[in-house]
Amino acid sequence: MANKLAVVAIGGNSLIKDEAHKTVEDQYQAAKETTHHIADMIEAGWDVAIGHGNGPQVGFILRRSEIAAKVEGMHEVPLDVCGADSQGAIGYALQQNLQNELYRRGIKKPVATVVTQVLVDKDDPAFKNPTKPIGSFMDEAEAKRRQKEMGWSVVEDAGRGWRRVVASPLPKEVVELDAVKTLLNAGTVVITVGGGGIPVIDVGDHEYKGVAAVIDKDYASSLLARLLKADLFLISTAVEKVAINFGKPNQKWLDRITLDEAKAYLAEGTHFAKGSMAPKIQAIIWYLENGGKEALITNPENIGRALKGETGTWIVK
Repeated sequence: MANKLAVVAIGGNSLIKDEAHKTVEDQYQAAKETTHHIADMIEAGWDVAIGHGNGPQVGFILRRSEIAAKVEGMHEVPLDVCGADSQGAIGYALQQNLQNELYRRGIKKPVATVVTQVLVDKDDPAFKNPTKPIGSFMDEAEAKRRQKEMGWSVVEDAGRGWRRVVASPLPKEVVELDAVKTLLNAGTVVITVGGGGIPVIDVGDHEYKGVAAVIDKDYASSLLARLLKADLFLISTAVEKVAINFGKPNQKWLDRITLDEAKAYLAEGTHFAKGSMAPKIQAIIWYLENGGKEALITNPENIGRALKGETGTWIVK
């Protein structure tokens, strides 16, 4: 690769804008907007590997599977296979849109999606304390039946019904890393570690097996950026910049902070929400602590301006 390499982690807002726009066509159009901004990066000389979220999409796949099982007696789709399905579908939307945009600009650069497995530790503590809710709500009887017959972990969700919960283990290894490197070195834009990757465990002698779990997509993209020795780790999310004391009189937007400052803000535990910004900051901290150069958080429409230093939150060593 002659150019500088960026790993871009795309958030769910890049595919689903709001509650009224969730169809496949809606998601395709949202992906079209996002890939326009990534094409700007490529035109400016960046090589790019793209990671993405898949939470809502996996939920849709599970829901279809559950309805088909109840109505027609169809077999249900295991969670790891739902993850693989979503990687293919989301990858297709991103890949085709980016191919079309690059063609319009006269840029000859191939785009490919890699269905990617990510190794997790079968002894990760997260497996003893599953907390990530997935799938549809159930009544107590259905939940307890599935717990007994299928080994599910289930919890009552704030009076709204019962739900399945799964573990969210830490990513340890990108199984298809060599394939990703080969494609990048050949000048291909690669879409990989979709949804954090399909979680797999090593059952012995590098024999992998899928598990029912969900890997944080920012953590997986951070691992990818470290393994690829990327020049930039860019998290594309719903906000133009990161703030501390958000919503309070002393709210402060962050333009540029150091690794030490990021660690201090995260350690305070009051600035970044656990389910949204905190994992993004943690993912960047791990990247910078392990050889990463610089990281950026902004929303898709401001990627170009942020790369020029005009907006976004930069986190540097």
